[in-house]
Amino acid sequence: MNYILSKYCPRIEFDSYEDFYNNFEIKVPENFNFAYDVVDEWARVEPDKKALVWCDDEGGEKTLTFTEISKLSNKLANALVGLGIKKGDIVLLMLKQRWEYWVCAMAMCKIGAIIIPATAQLTKKDLVYRLNASGAKALIALDDAYVREQVALSLSECPELKHRILVNTKTTDWADEGWLSFNDFIEGASDDWQRPTGDAATKNDDIMLIYFTSGTTGLAKMCEHNFVHPLGHILTAKYWQQVQENKLHCSVSDSGWAKFGWGKIYGQWIAGAVIFAYDNLRFDPSKMLEKIAKYRVTTFCVPPTMYRFMLQEDVASFDLSCVENFATAGEPLNADVTNRWFAATGKMIREGFGQTEGPVLVATFPWVEPRPGSMGKPSPLLNIKLLDNDGEQVEDGEEGSICVTGLKEKYPPGLFVGYYRNPEASATAVGGDYYNLGDVAWRDPDGYYTFVGRNDDVIKCSGYRIGPFEVESALVAHPLVIECAVTAAPDEIRGNVVKATIVLVKGTQATDELVKELQDHVKETTAPYKYPRIIEFVDELPKTIGGKIKRAQIRATDKGETWEG
Repeated sequence: MNYILSKYCPRIEFDSYEDFYNNFEIKVPENFNFAYDVVDEWARVEPDKKALVWCDDEGGEKTLTFTEISKLSNKLANALVGLGIKKGDIVLLMLKQRWEYWVCAMAMCKIGAIIIPATAQLTKKDLVYRLNASGAKALIALDDAYVREQVALSLSECPELKHRILVNTKTTDWADEGWLSFNDFIEGASDDWQRPTGDAATKNDDIMLIYFTSGTTGLAKMCEHNFVHPLGHILTAKYWQQVQENKLHCSVSDSGWAKFGWGKIYGQWIAGAVIFAYDNLRFDPSKMLEKIAKYRVTTFCVPPTMYRFMLQEDVASFDLSCVENFATAGEPLNADVTNRWFAATGKMIREGFGQTEGPVLVATFPWVEPRPGSMGKPSPLLNIKLLDNDGEQVEDGEEGSICVTGLKEKYPPGLFVGYYRNPEASATAVGGDYYNLGDVAWRDPDGYYTFVGRNDDVIKCSGYRIGPFEVESALVAHPLVIECAVTAAPDEIRGNVVKATIVLVKGTQATDELVKELQDHVKETTAPYKYPRIIEFVDELPKTIGGKIKRAQIRATDKGETWEG
């Protein structure tokens, strides 16, 4: 029996999906704190238990136990308190997949400081917005020329930022720029740290973590998660990704994205899995496949686009027999990708669906047979329902908005609790009986959910409602298409028509004949009226920093509007 997991789940094993859905429970203790109650507790009961296996593209490799994570985070917590960082203060982290991220995150938890993960791709504009909107007092970043440049350009406009700490210093001039070295900073600090009591102690309702949402349709909002949040990711890690104690789990994600919280820290460590972190400079499908085989990864999760790029390689030539479960999230998974991956590996990909605002909400759980094109079935505890515009549940086969319901009866662990410094948006989102994700799906008679698209992305053309995902799935099933975005383009007669913006396999010539071939392919694969009347070929699709396609930007460009998102 898993020692930590059993503390929070009275029952771990289930006989069926129905058994799981009806009987799964998370016990939320008073004043839960992930750093003390999971990381330090693992260190206490199993001092040599592995927590993290890390490697990079430059030959670097490091393995850390929970004891080492615990002691290093104690040193950092003491050093930060010495700078004046206290409970409730905000610290922004720009660390990619550096192993120090895990140490920093635990130190913040121990102090009760609020973490804001951020990607190293942020521009000066992004940084100024995030630092001022949050009031962050400190920033911890990796030593990267671009990051240091953007931070330097931001300083004069960010008066609340008081301290900057640099990880993995490779240069000699960082001190002249006003940075502290992470290694020097913690060198003399004590690794003895006592859990605070009284007002300095964290409470379940305190804010632990803030994510800036992806901002596909405008400025990113600050999504607040409290200290109960990690417990919700038991669903994500144990029952969707199916991580195993003492075995390696790999989710590919920069630490600045919510996918990192989904796959590289919380639920995985509660379940006792070992995080495998490949701190790559850029995604290379061949290198990723090599790492999985070399380190014998047991469970693996990447976005659909990465599966598509890996399928451009000879997947069958890599020994992936070590992987017992493949999973995906971040964008809808096209059926063609699932089928091709199964042909190459003999294993299906299990899809998971959710948002920055919560844990996995719909997934292909262990007792649910994967159906290509479907997201799976709803998670327990979250009371997922498909509602119409009047808040009424729709019938099977009808489209409805995906909603987390019953918030006033029992607020589910893991769901966000509001938007920082924005009480109006918080009240609108989670102040009622349900939270509307803004995503549309339909449910079949067997209870499987199929994604249609964002509310804003559904196309209305000549009286028809067309979900972009179905058309995109048809297009990516064509061997010359790597990825695409389907949007509404203005049309004088029909109001809107379907447009496909397409990235082709490298070396493919974009011709009028190919346009006709792709249009006919869609007509043969789905209802003919859904075919794209306009096709545009591009080298890459516009995406958020988190990797999501900016369909709103494509729509704005087609209307001749200026995009400022």
